[in-house]
Amino acid sequence: MKRALLLLATMLASPVAAQTVAITGGTVAIGDGSAPIPNGIVVIRDGRVVAAGAGVAVPAGATVVDASGKWVAAGMVAGFTNLGLVDANGVQESNDQRARTTPFNAAIDVSTAINPQASAIANERAGGVTRAIVAPDNGGSIFAGRGAVIDLGSDAAPVTRARAFQLVELGEAGARAAGGSRPAAYAALKDAFAQAQDYRRAPAGFDGRSKESLLTRADAEALLRVLDGAEPLAVHVERASDILQVLGLVRDYPKLRLVLVGATEGWMVAREIAAAKVPVIAAALADLPFSFEALAATESNVGRMTAAGVPVAISTINANTAPGEHILAQYAGNLVAITKVPGATGLDWGRAFATITSLPAAALGMDGEIGSLRPGRRADVVVWSGDPLELSSVPQAVWIDGRQEPLASRQRALRDRYLTPTEGALPKAYER
Repeated sequence: MKRALLLLATMLASPVAAQTVAITGGTVAIGDGSAPIPNGIVVIRDGRVVAAGAGVAVPAGATVVDASGKWVAAGMVAGFTNLGLVDANGVQESNDQRARTTPFNAAIDVSTAINPQASAIANERAGGVTRAIVAPDNGGSIFAGRGAVIDLGSDAAPVTRARAFQLVELGEAGARAAGGSRPAAYAALKDAFAQAQDYRRAPAGFDGRSKESLLTRADAEALLRVLDGAEPLAVHVERASDILQVLGLVRDYPKLRLVLVGATEGWMVAREIAAAKVPVIAAALADLPFSFEALAATESNVGRMTAAGVPVAISTINANTAPGEHILAQYAGNLVAITKVPGATGLDWGRAFATITSLPAAALGMDGEIGSLRPGRRADVVVWSGDPLELSSVPQAVWIDGRQEPLASRQRALRDRYLTPTEGALPKAYER
C-alpha cells in the first residue's frame, strides 16, 4: 500500500484525480447524528464513501493518509447562503442574488449564475465547507426563485443540483413584498398557485406574456413543480403564528414538500411542526429579538425543536455572515456548550454536528447523496487538527467528490504576503 503522511507541507496545490484513499487513525465524525468514533477509518473510492467507522478494512493498493491524533469528518453543508452569487456585497454588478425590476420571480434559477471562481468559495472550502445551499433573495415578489445546491470544489462545474427548491418569503418580508400586510402575502401566494393551475389546464390560453399578467408562463411552470411536490417549497417565516399558517397550506395543497427557514419562534409550536413532519433550517444564532416577529427568540430554539422530534439544521440566515459560512462550526459547538447552562436546551455532539452536515441535506431530500460519511455518499471529507466544533481546530485537508482540494485562498495569500513584509512588498500607500 502507498502511504501518504498528513502534513500541511505535502498538500497538493490542485485536486488529484479520483482514486481509492483510506484515511486512518483519526476520530471519525460521520455526520449522521452518531457519536464520534475514535481510531476510525474512512475509505473513499471513485468519488464516493465506501465505508467509515471502526474496524474498516483498508483496501489493497489504496493510498493511505495517516490522520492519527486528528479528526476525520463529513464536510459542512452551508444552508441558505449567497456563495457563488455575490463577489462583493457593496457592488451591485457583482451581485446576482436579487433582481429588482424583472418580470420573472418564481422562474429565476440561480444555478445559471454560480461563479466557482468567487473568492469566498475558496475561503469557505479552506474553512471546512464542502457543499452549500445557495438561495436567491426576493425582489418585487414574495417568490425569490429557485435555489441550488453546489459543491465548493476548485473545478469549473459547481452545481450539484439545480432548481433544488423554490423560496418564498412570508412573515414580515413577505408582507413588505406583497404590499404591506401578511394577508396580502397569503392572497398573493394562493393566487399564484391558482394561476399555475390555470396554466396546467389550458397552457395555450394562459395570458402570461402581456404587461397586465400577474404571473409569467415561466413562473407558472416553476410553481407547478412545487404544487406537484417535485421541488420543495422553502418558506422563510419567523413568528410562531406564521409557522402555523404555513403548516396549514398542505390542507389545500397536499403535495407540497415544505421546509421552514428561519423559524426563530419554532420552539413555541414545535409539536405542531413535528406532527406535520416538516424539516427546519433554523437561524443558528437567534438569542435576542431582532424584529417584532422574533420577540420570543431563544438560544434554546434548536434544542427544544429537536427534543420535540423536529429535524433541525442550522444556517447563518439572520446573522451577520461577514466571518463566512465556516462559522457554522462555532454555532454548532454553541449548541453543545449550552447543555451545561442551567435552564437551557442544547444538543449532544453528534446531533449538533448533524445540524451542519446531514440535516441541511435531508431538508432538501439529498441526505442520500451528500452530508455524511455513510456508504454511497459523495466523498466530502475534512481532516481537522482537532474537534471541528472547537474554535482552536482548523481544517488540514479537504476532499470533495473524492478529490483532494487546495486550501489556498485570496485571504491566505494576502495574509502570507503581508505577514512579514519586506522593503518594496507593500503598496505605494504604505511608503509614507
